[in-house]
Amino acid sequence: MLDIAEELNRWVGEGRGFAVATVVAVGGSAPRPPGAALAVDSDGTVIGSVSGGCVEAAVYDSCVQALQDGTTVLERFGYSDDDAFAVGLTCGGVIEVLVTPVGVDAPGRTVFAAALSAAARGEAAAVVRVSRGPAELLGRALLVHPDGSYEGGLDGHPRLDRTAVAEARAMLDTGRTGTVEVSESGARCPGGLTLFVESSVPPPRMIVFGAVDFAAALVRTGKFLGYHVTVCDARPVFATRVRFPEADDLVVDWPHRYLRDTPTDERTVLCVLTHDAKFDVPLLVEALRLPVAFVGAMGSRRTHEDRDRRLREAGLTPRELSRLRSPIGLDLGARTPEETALSIAAEIVAARRGGTGVPLTGSPTPIHHDLSDAPGPVTAGTRAVG
Repeated sequence: MLDIAEELNRWVGEGRGFAVATVVAVGGSAPRPPGAALAVDSDGTVIGSVSGGCVEAAVYDSCVQALQDGTTVLERFGYSDDDAFAVGLTCGGVIEVLVTPVGVDAPGRTVFAAALSAAARGEAAAVVRVSRGPAELLGRALLVHPDGSYEGGLDGHPRLDRTAVAEARAMLDTGRTGTVEVSESGARCPGGLTLFVESSVPPPRMIVFGAVDFAAALVRTGKFLGYHVTVCDARPVFATRVRFPEADDLVVDWPHRYLRDTPTDERTVLCVLTHDAKFDVPLLVEALRLPVAFVGAMGSRRTHEDRDRRLREAGLTPRELSRLRSPIGLDLGARTPEETALSIAAEIVAARRGGTGVPLTGSPTPIHHDLSDAPGPVTAGTRAVG
């Protein structure tokens, strides 16, 4: 749901009633991850997607029905050899979708409105919903803030909200979205309830060092991928808003000094495009000792060999050096800045998702690398599909 927070927040501001269908569990080759959402307002306007097209029509109908009767339902869509082209996932996947009405006067609207507003502002927050359990609790929600304060409630056992808040805070710390099994009394053990925790965290950072022509194309690509993009260069004549109109931040500073003083985390991507030793070496000494997601550097193989020697002389260990992706990018035969930016972005995605970078045609590797096992049996709102 929070992946379409900006649009839904606007609907709330306009006083629209709507129903939102959220993927809460996936299995096999399901095309969208948990948290993906589709919403339908009272006029039939639709935004978002839960499957990339496989079951959108059926989910749309479920949203319309939920708006009419005000009832939250859990739907399951999966593949069937008997009728592969009926309503279902012909790719072989399974998804569970929680369909929740958020009418103008719905009791939980305040919680949803607060969650959507926080996500639209880029603030960290987590929404907890009962995705499986007694009918009277299904869809109940609470909003958890990083400091542990919360809004709304699951209306079960008094300890249930406290358990939900603790679990949500733990997942919010790492930006994870997923399910937690608890008992109806709030005990941390499987037994009656499945809580779906959807985290909204500020976008990950991409820091591009070197205000070169290739950097401008990479900024655009990074924004497309959802990163907060910073360009840093020690040369003020190059690091200008005219050259980088789409960058979120422009920094004129020595790269290693800026990196030392700026916050990074496990999602941060660092792209070094200067291929100039006086900038690259001190910067990479700092970068390769940080717990970031990706460190890549541009340059020819000869440049890389020289850079590698200098980094060893600067005291980096073989383990630290093994984190460096250089020359940066996948082998796409790229020539232009845009093609080069695409090759860099492709390597970043592959590193993030565990991809191999080889063509899918004729490859035995899975299409999706980060999806959980197929969800178990559904006892509420189950739909047999093709």
